[in-house]
Amino acid sequence: MNTEISIPESDRAKDAPHPRETLSLLGQSQAENRFLQAFDSGRLHHAWMISGPVGIGKATLAWRIARFLLCQANEDMAGLFAGAPNNPNTLDTDPSHPVVRRTQSLGEPRLFLCRIPWDEKAKRLKSAISVEEVRKLKSFFNLSAADGGWRVAIIDAADQLTRSAANALLKILEEPPEKVVIILISHQPSKLLPTIRSRCRDLRCSKLSQSDQMTALHQAGFEVGAEADTLSILSDGSVGTAIRLINSEGVILYKSLVSLAATAPSLDRATALPLADKCTGRDAAARYDVTVQMISLLLARLAIFGALQPPVWTEAAPGEALMLAKLAPNAACGRKWADLAQSLTLRVSHARAVNLDPSSVILDMLLKLNETARN
Repeated sequence: MNTEISIPESDRAKDAPHPRETLSLLGQSQAENRFLQAFDSGRLHHAWMISGPVGIGKATLAWRIARFLLCQANEDMAGLFAGAPNNPNTLDTDPSHPVVRRTQSLGEPRLFLCRIPWDEKAKRLKSAISVEEVRKLKSFFNLSAADGGWRVAIIDAADQLTRSAANALLKILEEPPEKVVIILISHQPSKLLPTIRSRCRDLRCSKLSQSDQMTALHQAGFEVGAEADTLSILSDGSVGTAIRLINSEGVILYKSLVSLAATAPSLDRATALPLADKCTGRDAAARYDVTVQMISLLLARLAIFGALQPPVWTEAAPGEALMLAKLAPNAACGRKWADLAQSLTLRVSHARAVNLDPSSVILDMLLKLNETARN
């Protein structure tokens, strides 16, 4: 597969290594062992769905599985390549193995990567994985492997398939070729066709512990320092989310939102307006996404605090516990915040669909928060 990698990649977090470049994986030993048990049984299923929250290592696991299987092709040719055989108790592969080098450069002919493609005419990534991309996958499978080894396809992410693309994939899953493994990465499996889910073995990935998350961030080149505890709470164990928060100053943003919410029901508009204005502009898309995410998280924490009334609360920002106690003093208030979170999620989805001004959307969310606090 010869793919140009200088253009933006839909499956790469900004300023982070691509999952194909990450040879080690933290916190997902259970999922790895489940796949290895299936492989060792000699009855390996042809389709696997790796599911779980965004940014916890699903794609890294998919690439580890792919490298492992593709390296097995040379086991019958022992001695041709140094380090070709793999330890059956691990998915680790020799970094010097030719397959490993070819997968990192997207030059491995027995591997197909199906993802949101680059629109050369519009000079931007397309919005979904189209049926044309899945048809390329079908053509790939029609070619036989020269050495009779495994062929692997990674779909990242299956949630981004159009309806037509999903139906085309279903036909492939129903009649898979020999010695083929299709790996679907899914953040929300419930959105996929039930018939697709039923044809896949599930590998569920877990949220990372703070220790594993911080180690993974360090390996990716991010030093967190004193913000480790706050970042871990806000990202909920997701390395991908943590990277987005680091790139968009999400920790500072959440602290500002907590301070602003503390002024409700007399919201400080002088503070709210700059927060909203920073989400406008051609280069502010990431800031807008993170601001929506942090407001949604704030509402979720208000709902949880109101419902549980915990005697001890781990703060994600200075003064958060006092703000939560003020705005969510009982379960009834917690339900109101949960209802607001749900309604604002629908409003944001509608705003994206009709292309509303991001600053207006953020300001509306903050005013709704103030209105709910007043009521």
